[in-house]
Amino acid sequence: MPVSAADVVARVTILLVEDDAVIRRSVTMALERYGYRVIAAADGLTGLELFREGRHDLLLLDVMLPGLDGIGLCRRIRESSVDPVLMMSARGDALDVVSGLEAGADDYVVKPVDTAVLVARIRSLLRRATFTPAPGTAAGPVADRPGMSDRPDRPDPPGRPGRDRHARLVFADLAIDTGGLEVFRAGEPVALAPTELRLLLEFAANPGIVLDRQTLLRDVWDYGWDGDSRVVDLCVQRLRKKIGAERIETVRGFGYKLRR
Repeated sequence: MPVSAADVVARVTILLVEDDAVIRRSVTMALERYGYRVIAAADGLTGLELFREGRHDLLLLDVMLPGLDGIGLCRRIRESSVDPVLMMSARGDALDVVSGLEAGADDYVVKPVDTAVLVARIRSLLRRATFTPAPGTAAGPVADRPGMSDRPDRPDPPGRPGRDRHARLVFADLAIDTGGLEVFRAGEPVALAPTELRLLLEFAANPGIVLDRQTLLRDVWDYGWDGDSRVVDLCVQRLRKKIGAERIETVRGFGYKLRR
């Protein structure tokens, strides 16, 4: 059921880039009924201009766009932003899906898409973008866990692991500040999109443990149903490029694990 605008925190703004006028109008009206503010563009270049001119909480991009296609637009956005990106593909074509995810999209839907499904995906992406781990949760401090420190160069003293606050998790040259939601590699900050960060936090909460794709789709992507495992594979691929390919190990036939 649609909700009132009062139920949408701080009036979430979505940038919609869709060249089909009928679809653009119908999606805009549907999202506005759920309380979202929608700014729409009919082509990729206009979408890029609007992106640069204003602040948006989420970007909803069609793949097939005139001038600059959705995949190219996503790449341009990722040069300067980690805002959530949801791609729309008319065909659900494997190449469209893979190309969009490789370009930095967080998720995708196939048109025509049911409004309830679209809103569910949007809400999931927004939750990841505003994610704040609570003390004592999987992303927070856990007692007696190797690799924990509140500074990457200062391990916990003996007998005092996992103090009662957010900590830094350290894996070789990779440091994860679970309180500040910051990631460092060899002392340098690493810019991660919200989904990449959530995925890394999930791995870091389970170091050395193999996580299968369906578990990751449920816990990271908030899928309450079987999703497309390519979403996981492509996000892992992007994450490896940023934190080091050797850090996440593929366990063939089972899933992935973060090396201790």
